Amino acid sequence: MSEAPEEAAFVAALDRVAAVHPELPPLEAGLLASLEVGLPGDSRAFARTFGVEHALVLRALAGLEELGHIAVTARDARTQRTRFAAIGS
Repeated sequence: MSEAPEEAAFVAALDRVAAVHPELPPLEAGLLASLEVGLPGDSRAFARTFGVEHALVLRALAGLEELGHIAVTARDARTQRTRFAAIGS
């Protein structure tokens, strides 16, 4: 059974991110890969799409921001939905 094109593109991007940043845990690498394939940088959408608790996604984003891999572009105080974008790799 073959993968959908979007899934194949994501897996390929995940492999590239993991090769460039082997120190990143899988969730963080997945967040960066999602940006690489053009998925919207939205914490809730990522959590829902990949079946991950939103709190774990927020924690991973905080780590990526601290490392300088992403920039938070917007945050909803009520829902904690966080929008983010990649910055220099």
